[in-house]
Amino acid sequence: MSTLRGARRTRRMLVMTGLAAGLSLLAVISHLGGGSLAPNSERTGKPVLPGFAEQRAEASEIRVTLADERYSLFATGEGWRLGGRDGYPVRQDRLAELATGLESLVWDTPRTDDPEKLDWLGLGDPRKGGSGALIEVIGPDGDAGSALITGRKGDYIYARRPGDVQAFRVTGDLPPLYNSEAWLDLGFLDISEDAVSALRLTDSSGASLFLQRAIGASDQSFLPAPPYQGDRLVSRVAVSGPALALTRFLPIGVKPASALKTSPVGRHITQTHDGLEIDVQAYHERDGYFITMRAIEAGEGAQRAAAINERAAGWAFELTASDWADYTPLVSSMIRKPG
Repeated sequence: MSTLRGARRTRRMLVMTGLAAGLSLLAVISHLGGGSLAPNSERTGKPVLPGFAEQRAEASEIRVTLADERYSLFATGEGWRLGGRDGYPVRQDRLAELATGLESLVWDTPRTDDPEKLDWLGLGDPRKGGSGALIEVIGPDGDAGSALITGRKGDYIYARRPGDVQAFRVTGDLPPLYNSEAWLDLGFLDISEDAVSALRLTDSSGASLFLQRAIGASDQSFLPAPPYQGDRLVSRVAVSGPALALTRFLPIGVKPASALKTSPVGRHITQTHDGLEIDVQAYHERDGYFITMRAIEAGEGAQRAAAINERAAGWAFELTASDWADYTPLVSSMIRKPG
């Protein structure tokens, strides 16, 4: 009988021990990241950046500091630009998303105040190699009117004030901050494959080629046109890639054209059925593969060319090696001369 009572006591002790351990683990999880047991704070329900609407209207710069990168968005008389007042224009949709997000962020429940655990929530100070993103909104006087360290963990956004180790979960949303080049407004060129009528190509050796196709013809219908009508294609597939290169314009970076150090190694001119012409020159730089472009359009209503040149003039666009190759093929790899 005493043995039975002892066994029961042992089982009860094991159950109580397991329950206590489970509650301890739940408390840790709740304290760090997202349970329902975390206490409220006097900040809970209040704006993270009070008065930001007024600061937003007067902001001259938004500075983002990461552990491995620092970049700025600058307000200019011609809109916001990345990297400096003479930098490339930024995407207005992402800028609006950032400004609206900062204005609407609200403190939710407090999380850890242990400096050793901030990196786990993406809130480590990036100036010290931490995992967070420091956002500073600079006013016209050059001072930071608002500053915030923010990070993501799972489905939640977390934030804390610089210099304050108390972490909070916050409600609201922000655009991704960990890729400066994602801010660049590079989606200005929209040419469908069906619109392309011809390609004029000059390669690095000086050899030239002119290809044409009829309206409604397939992607593999480009053929040598006068004065090259006697040339024979090596492969229709090999021709369609270069001929339609601009329809796949996906730059991965940009720099001022004045910063180019080399001479062009090829010229690639795309023509459309409705009269648009885009002249591309290709450069192989030490820091990557680049092209410049200039659009030409006949007639008084040449608005497309003007819109393209507004974004492209004075800039060199970086491409991947494979995309750049479609602007610089050797003519000898595409056609065979008669005889």
